[in-house]
Amino acid sequence: MLLVCFCTLLGAAAQILMKVGMTHFKLEPVALLTNFPLIAGYALYGMFTVLLVIALREGELSMLYPIISLGYVWVTGLSYFIFHDHLNTPKSLGITSIMIGVAVLGQGGKK
Repeated sequence: MLLVCFCTLLGAAAQILMKVGMTHFKLEPVALLTNFPLIAGYALYGMFTVLLVIALREGELSMLYPIISLGYVWVTGLSYFIFHDHLNTPKSLGITSIMIGVAVLGQGGKK
């Protein structure tokens, strides 16, 4: 379960880096090779994928897969601080719902 939680943070960081990299995007070979945020984002997303497969192989899918939705929470929080995205009531309610849902599902796992 901890590995999946870590994966959600890794995936969120990857998405933020990809967004930063796309602000400097040019479809030129040299520009692509020197776009370090984009390259780092893709590398982190690759690590996220490999680690998630390992975590899902060992864990109970019905317990672990909903935890992946925490990625939305991390991306929203990071976007608020890094890109100054606005948090409105529907977004806040959605984030709260995800966190409550993951907490409730966490109570129902195998003992």
